[in-house]
Amino acid sequence: MKRLGFFLIALVLVPSPAIAAQIPSSFTFTGSGFGHGVGLSQIGAKGQALEGKSATDILSYYFPSASVTPVADSETIRVNVGHEQSTASISQAPGFAGETMTLTDESGTVNTGSNFSFSISGKKIASGGGSLASLWTVNWSGAVVLHLGSAAMTLKYGQIQLRAVPLTGHGYRIEITDTMRVQDEYLYGISEVRSSWPLEALKTQVIASRTYALARLGAPRKACDCNVYSSKYDQTYIGYAKESEPTYGAIWKSAVDATVVNDSHALAVTFNDQPINVYFFSSSGGATQRSQDVWGTAYPYLISVPDPWSLSDTLNPGYAHWSRTVSQADMAAAFGLPDIAKYAISGRTPSGSVIAVVGYSSNGARVKLSVSDFKTGVKLPSSWFNLPKLVTVQN
Repeated sequence: MKRLGFFLIALVLVPSPAIAAQIPSSFTFTGSGFGHGVGLSQIGAKGQALEGKSATDILSYYFPSASVTPVADSETIRVNVGHEQSTASISQAPGFAGETMTLTDESGTVNTGSNFSFSISGKKIASGGGSLASLWTVNWSGAVVLHLGSAAMTLKYGQIQLRAVPLTGHGYRIEITDTMRVQDEYLYGISEVRSSWPLEALKTQVIASRTYALARLGAPRKACDCNVYSSKYDQTYIGYAKESEPTYGAIWKSAVDATVVNDSHALAVTFNDQPINVYFFSSSGGATQRSQDVWGTAYPYLISVPDPWSLSDTLNPGYAHWSRTVSQADMAAAFGLPDIAKYAISGRTPSGSVIAVVGYSSNGARVKLSVSDFKTGVKLPSSWFNLPKLVTVQN
């Protein structure tokens, strides 16, 4: 009887050959584009610039109903350059004449030096000298290097602040911000496109990035003590490394300067005389997305327009037409199911991108994921995959 019981259990745990055959070892997806697809296509901007279009032409194409106009631009922006840190250090950058660096605590006590280190201590930040404060401010001439573990960022402009901020479940952490002028100092360090691109494409990105920043000024976010993060979740900011790139860094800097009107005004994309809620991305599946199809909110200037440049293998190698293979384990993990026997695409937007994906397990379970959750889970570049035909555009 014991042997029979063991045999019966084994029959339950091992799937039949018919069921096992229904479970693919992997899934292959083919598609186009990279990113969310709303607003400015960066590859499209490059393609149009190569065709002789100006930055204003390009922005007017991707943001119909909006205008490129001079706006007041004399404010500063707080950029988070170190998020949820336990330790950090700041040193003078070599190669800059006349460097000085000062450290000030919240009481106004000033120290000078060539290197300052910090660590979280309870609800405060300890400096290398042992002093405690909730807020430290670093000023300099020349440039400084911010060290976060093995990572380092050279900063030429602004003023660094280190603030102790509560982190749920983890006590306090250090939030590090650099405050600088939006008009030029911040934009000199934006690294969203290659500096070797045509000048009008660079100016297009500069104006879009300035618009993005201006729309996010105001009270700092408490979680980061900032207006924007330095990561791709806002805009990629790399500091002095952008403008100091060999050969092309100076071209990027000149593109920024070319969009400045005077000391108090610079070019931005506006609607009803206000900076728009601008978005940009790498490339599409042949047409940009309407904002309501991706995030549920419609804007008159975030509609779908043809974007054929994104489908050029010359302009967009690697993403004009891509293929990705996803393992059975990763597919099942994305849906939270024991396995995936098959999947189905549940709806497409007018531009052809997927809205949702349904996964079916061999045990009969079914889970539906938004395309955002799905593509993040299986690491697909865009929502344009397994396209049945050429995309169409419907405004």
